[in-house]
Amino acid sequence: QIDPKDYTFSRLKNETVGRLPGKVAGQQFVIQDCENCKIYIFDHSATITIDDCVNCQIFLGPIKGSVFFRDCKDCKCVVACQQFRTRDCRKLEVFLCCATQPIIESSSGMKFGCFQYYYPELALQFKDAGLSIFNNTWSNIHDFTPVSGENNWGLLPETAVVQDYVPLPSSEELKVVRVSTDAAKSIIPITRGQRQKNSDESCLTVFFAGDYTTANARKLIDEMTSKGFQLVQTKEVLMKAEDAHRVFQHSALEFIPLLEKGPVVALEFNGDGAVEQCQSTINEVFSGTKVFVSESKASASQDVDNFYNFADMQMGM
Repeated sequence: QIDPKDYTFSRLKNETVGRLPGKVAGQQFVIQDCENCKIYIFDHSATITIDDCVNCQIFLGPIKGSVFFRDCKDCKCVVACQQFRTRDCRKLEVFLCCATQPIIESSSGMKFGCFQYYYPELALQFKDAGLSIFNNTWSNIHDFTPVSGENNWGLLPETAVVQDYVPLPSSEELKVVRVSTDAAKSIIPITRGQRQKNSDESCLTVFFAGDYTTANARKLIDEMTSKGFQLVQTKEVLMKAEDAHRVFQHSALEFIPLLEKGPVVALEFNGDGAVEQCQSTINEVFSGTKVFVSESKASASQDVDNFYNFADMQMGM
């Protein structure tokens, strides 16, 4: 028999509390009426509601469904979820991984950054919650109740460091979780999202399903970012033959047989010379792997648009 009290933090003040990996195991969780607290859920859950919390610092591991903040203010959070929603909130700063478009309602002073976090159990928790590390629309916020002439939300500075917002847990119980907030270790690739691009040259790269898809995508991200290129967005999505024709155009026939194995992982890199660098890295590092990569600077921006327009329709965005 499940006791709801084991899955609730309520009416706490000036406390550090949390749940260790394996302790929530996909249940629902409730956080309410907490003030000046540090709260860490180092596990995956079904849904989480956070009501009437003030000046709290919160980490939420992967949430299979939705996270809903209501009547909260002055909170700093790190959150991974399928759906993100706020209502009647003021001044939340959130490092977010969200599979669908985040929604704010009657909320102001909201700031968003890209989720960056690591501990050894986190990758498996993402899988258990049915979330892809490549589906993250953290910066594509929909304001349900916009106010004319005002902006209720913005992006955190690119230099923002997670630990300055949500520090590592200091309690003996929670210190056993081996957390790193180093961006290079983050389980989620750090993307620029909706920020202004540095260059008018982007390149689309698509990896097809197989044993090493995630590892290959990560390897290319490391190679490209170490050379100063920026990862704009990533996506993992199933494709059909007709989608391949729309996205890959004249090279579609070469890739259609690979689509039956499972979802593709697409990456958009930005920077002067991105196409040439992507092509040469793929030839050097992934010579035995079939990868789609934009052919030229001229076709690349169309490739990016074609793919992400298709993907957003698939995701119901």
